[in-house]
Amino acid sequence: MITASLALLFGLILLVWSADRFVDGSSAVARHFGMPPLLIGMVIVGFGTSAPEMVVSALAALQNSPGIALGNAYGSNITNIALILGVTAMISPIAVHSQVLRKELPILALVTALALFQLRDGMLSRLDALVLLGTFAGLMFWSIREGMQKKSDALGQEMEKELQSRPLGLRPAMFRLGFGLLLLVLSSRILVWGAVKIAQSFGVSDLLIGLTVVAAGTSLPEFASSVIAARKGEHDIALGNILGSNLFNTLAVVGIAGAIRPMAAGAEILSRDMTVMAALTASIFLLGYGFRGPGRINRFEGALLLACYLGYTAWLAKSALAA
Repeated sequence: MITASLALLFGLILLVWSADRFVDGSSAVARHFGMPPLLIGMVIVGFGTSAPEMVVSALAALQNSPGIALGNAYGSNITNIALILGVTAMISPIAVHSQVLRKELPILALVTALALFQLRDGMLSRLDALVLLGTFAGLMFWSIREGMQKKSDALGQEMEKELQSRPLGLRPAMFRLGFGLLLLVLSSRILVWGAVKIAQSFGVSDLLIGLTVVAAGTSLPEFASSVIAARKGEHDIALGNILGSNLFNTLAVVGIAGAIRPMAAGAEILSRDMTVMAALTASIFLLGYGFRGPGRINRFEGALLLACYLGYTAWLAKSALAA
C-alpha cells in the first residue's frame, strides 16, 4: 500500500514535469522548422498539455483498466470546469466573449452530447472511438484554418512571446522532446500501476481513482497555464485552455483509449459522471452570458464552481463508502 501510494505520487510529479519538458522541446523544434506560433500554440502545446491524459488513458486501456481510462478523461473535464475554472475566476474574474458563446461552447456541448449518446448502451466500441477521432481531426483542421485566416490572434501573440523569452537550440530542443516523451510514458506506467494497486487495497473501483486522484493530477498542466494566463489578464487563453482541453479529453483521449481496446462503461459513468460533466458544460453558458452587460465569470460564480467540485468529490466518496 505504501509502495503504491509513493508510486502514484512520484508518477504524478514526474508526469507533470515531463509534460512541461515535452511541450518546451516540441515547441522549439517546431519553431526551428518554421511552424507559425499560432499552430505551435494550437497543435503542439494543445497536444502537450493533454499528453498526460492521453498517455495515461492509453496505457490504462492496454492494461485493461477501463475505469482509469474513462475516469481520467471525464474526471479531467469535470476538474477543468469546476476546480480549475472556479479557482481561476476567484483569482481574476474571466471575461467571456460572445464568440466563445457562439462557437467554442456550442461545439463542446455537441461533442459532450455525442459522448453521452455513444455510451447509452454501456459500451465504447472501436467504431465509437474512430468516430471520436475522426471528429477530432475535423475540428483540428477547421480550427487551424480559422486561426490562420485571422490577422491577429491572442494565442499566436502569446506563443510568439513565450518562444522568444525561452530560446532553445535545435539539439537541446530535440533532447527535451525525446526525453520528455520517454518520461511521459514511464511516469504514466508508474501512475497507472500505483492507482490500480491503491484501488485494489481499498476495495474501490479503479473508476473512482481515475475520476479523482488521476484526473486531478493529469489536469495540473491546464491548472498552471490557466492561472498564469488569468493573472496576466489573458482571459481568452485561460478559458481557451479549459475548453480546448475538454475537447481533447472527450475526443482524442477517449478515442485513442477506445481504439486500443473497446471497453465497457458502467451505468454510473453515464448517470453520474457524464451527467455532471454535461451540467457543468451547460453552466458556462449561464455564467458567461452577460444579461446586463459584457459576459464574465466573477469571483462568486467561481466559488460556486469550486463548491460544485467539492460536492461532486464528496458524492464520489459517499458512493465508495456505500459500495
